[in-house]
Amino acid sequence: MAPPTSTFHLDVEAISGICGSISIACWVVVFSPQIIQNFQRGNVDALSIQFIIVWLLGDVFNIIGAVMQGVLPTMIILAIYYTLADIVLLLQCFYYRGFTWRDPAPAPKPDNRPNERTALLDGQERRGSDWTGLSPAVPHIGEASKEPRPAPTVIQTILWNSLIVLMVCAAGVLGWFLGERAKGPRDSKPEHSNDTLEFNKVGQFFGYLCAVAYIASRMPQLILNYRRKTTDGLSMLFFLFACLGNITYVLSIFAYEPKCGEKRCKHGESGRIYAKYMLVNLSWLAGALVTLFMDFGVFAQYFIYKTNDDEQFISEAAEEGAEESTRTNGHSNTNGNGHQAETWDQRPLLQRNDSSQR
Repeated sequence: MAPPTSTFHLDVEAISGICGSISIACWVVVFSPQIIQNFQRGNVDALSIQFIIVWLLGDVFNIIGAVMQGVLPTMIILAIYYTLADIVLLLQCFYYRGFTWRDPAPAPKPDNRPNERTALLDGQERRGSDWTGLSPAVPHIGEASKEPRPAPTVIQTILWNSLIVLMVCAAGVLGWFLGERAKGPRDSKPEHSNDTLEFNKVGQFFGYLCAVAYIASRMPQLILNYRRKTTDGLSMLFFLFACLGNITYVLSIFAYEPKCGEKRCKHGESGRIYAKYMLVNLSWLAGALVTLFMDFGVFAQYFIYKTNDDEQFISEAAEEGAEESTRTNGHSNTNGNGHQAETWDQRPLLQRNDSSQR
């Protein structure tokens, strides 16, 4: 009979590992929703190209700082992956928008007020006086309008996004579980002191440059959303995974257990090791926290402009309903007059006089 397997203890190190694994899973898929949405829409009007360029610059600084500081190899590989994904987004911008470094000016909203080319009875535009109506090649019957597919409701969007997020988080937890199972039980491994962190000045310099670039990258996107007065075209999963990745990354840094090797830590030694660890990771920690709050600004813009779009849609629907009722009343009056005309005597005037005398 096989001996029972050792259970995993949910200690500080396990919490840090789980959060780090979830963060890696989120950052692996963070760019996919926006890349797919750009391909489906056939444009990148909602995406600020300056946002992508500054973010790419931050990822390059992240690679240099991570290599110089000597962080985990997985973080270096992820930094290279981020850079490649940024390049894909940048190439999409150049493909759909042309080689430009500036964001296009937002298009003015169409004016739906009636003018001299607005039809009186139907919603179609009047034809100009170009004699095309006399040509037999021009159809006189309008084509049947194709009704657009209804947009998903807010509840459907929340449920769908929540399902995707849960799947990514489950993949991260599963990755940590498989990694711990491959390492074997912890009791068989001797504990080593983690008081070997070195403060590399060059790595810290590029780490702070990376943090500044990450923070500055959000400003062009926030400004573009404000100018367009909408977030239509932005994938909220893109920023949702970025927020979740930053949150779990910050938690994985805070969940750190100082170790002094096989001996017990002296009084105040564990606190000194923890403070040194936080100081080494301060640039990446500050960049993640500030970027997280700026991403919350993007979500605030989404809900603000989503409410405005819904109100505008309701008002336009009410106006169309009023116009439709006016047309219906006009047709009913016409039919009523026609019915009254049918009840009149349609015979010539002399015959009607003869019949009245009889």
